[in-house]
Amino acid sequence: MIIKQAVFAGSSQDIEGKPQRALPEFAFIGRSNVGKSSLINTLCAKKGLAHTSATPGKTQLVNHFLINDQWYLVDLPGYGYAKVGKKGREKLEKIIDDYISRSKEMVLLFVLLDSRHDLQKIDLEFMIELGENGVPFSIIYTKCDKSGVNVVNAQIEKNNAAMMEYWEQLPPVFKSSSETGAGREEILDYIDSILKTI
Repeated sequence: MIIKQAVFAGSSQDIEGKPQRALPEFAFIGRSNVGKSSLINTLCAKKGLAHTSATPGKTQLVNHFLINDQWYLVDLPGYGYAKVGKKGREKLEKIIDDYISRSKEMVLLFVLLDSRHDLQKIDLEFMIELGENGVPFSIIYTKCDKSGVNVVNAQIEKNNAAMMEYWEQLPPVFKSSSETGAGREEILDYIDSILKTI
């Protein structure tokens, strides 16, 4: 897939506030500081489309980006960020849950995991809940340029093995790097292949 156009289409706190035009939605979520905004900018080949920040937890709304006038890329708030406080966390969880459970246009949720770290309990619990609720999702490992190839592959194998204790089969798994652009074509081609079936 070639992205010719990527434009900000609006922010919302709930499903009623999202863009009125009904198009397929591919949403992206992960723990704060997983590199979500950088990945979105890389996928769209447009710096500054999603705001990156040295301060994790900046995305506190559901952001829609219209891609090629055909589908929405949806940037969801990160989960598990402690510094927003209990009320702030509950508010973000409500925004995330409202979108995931109520958006009829969401085709797929991409869950982002940091390739440098062991699978976190919060990530595992989040994905188990997705599975229990029948939410279709895929996994993207981010920051795959930060370690050597063998180190990255070993870490991903370890994390995948941990997930296989809960699933008979893993959803599609992608490796990415916002620095090198690795994984960009694979992820976009995967989205394209799904769009062709809709």
